[in-house]
Amino acid sequence: MVTGVRLSQPLFVLCVATGVGAAATLMLAMLAAQAGYAGLRAPLAALAEPDIQHAIRLSMFCATIAAGLAMIVAIPAAFALARYRFPGRMAVDVLLDIPIIISPVAIGMTLLLMFRTAPGSWVQENLIQFVFEVPGIILAQFVIALALQVRVLKASFEEINPRLEQVARYLGCGPWAAMWRVTLPLARPGLVAALVLGWGRAVGDYGATVTIAGSVRGKTDTIPVSIMLNWSAVRIEAAVALVMVLTVIALLVLFTVRLAAGGRRT
Repeated sequence: MVTGVRLSQPLFVLCVATGVGAAATLMLAMLAAQAGYAGLRAPLAALAEPDIQHAIRLSMFCATIAAGLAMIVAIPAAFALARYRFPGRMAVDVLLDIPIIISPVAIGMTLLLMFRTAPGSWVQENLIQFVFEVPGIILAQFVIALALQVRVLKASFEEINPRLEQVARYLGCGPWAAMWRVTLPLARPGLVAALVLGWGRAVGDYGATVTIAGSVRGKTDTIPVSIMLNWSAVRIEAAVALVMVLTVIALLVLFTVRLAAGGRRT
């Protein structure tokens, strides 16, 4: 038995190394393809074009608002799911996971259909126009970011010992004060991770955004939408430039999340 375990260790190491090497090689090959296309000069020059800059600004603006609004909803929702047992809790938990599993195009279509109902039409006519407008981008990104943020925050709240909140309440804090003074500071790494991941996911969304807001150049063309518009128009350098922007954003988001996780471990 001992001999068998020893003989299996090199095979295990080989399998792990092969898997890691294959995945890393694929990612590096994709990054090299971006950097190697016509050199970097043409894509970098395309970043100075007005429509490319508009797509970047619009994506940053909409994703920031969407991720911020989603956090306002995600914090109490995740806290309730992590701390309380109430009728229908599992159903709520499952419903909040739907945007993670379902296609973003389906999410956008559902939102579009929602505004074809009587209440949705009233909102469109009397309050805010979402369909084929910038608020539609924010709404689609809000739904996309919310599901991810709830998952991250729920896991973060579950790692915090509820006894700490009970002690704070015993010392005179109310429920809100205990959450503000104890729970949220302890969950700060999770809050940072949830906000950054939600923002990054919102920036990178294509399916939900293009379905409800359309792909009007200079109006509702976020970075992913602009990539497809430029690709369809055979403006390859512009498309590659925007892909590079998304890649840099993804790297920054992932490094930020890992730094936050490192701070939580310490």
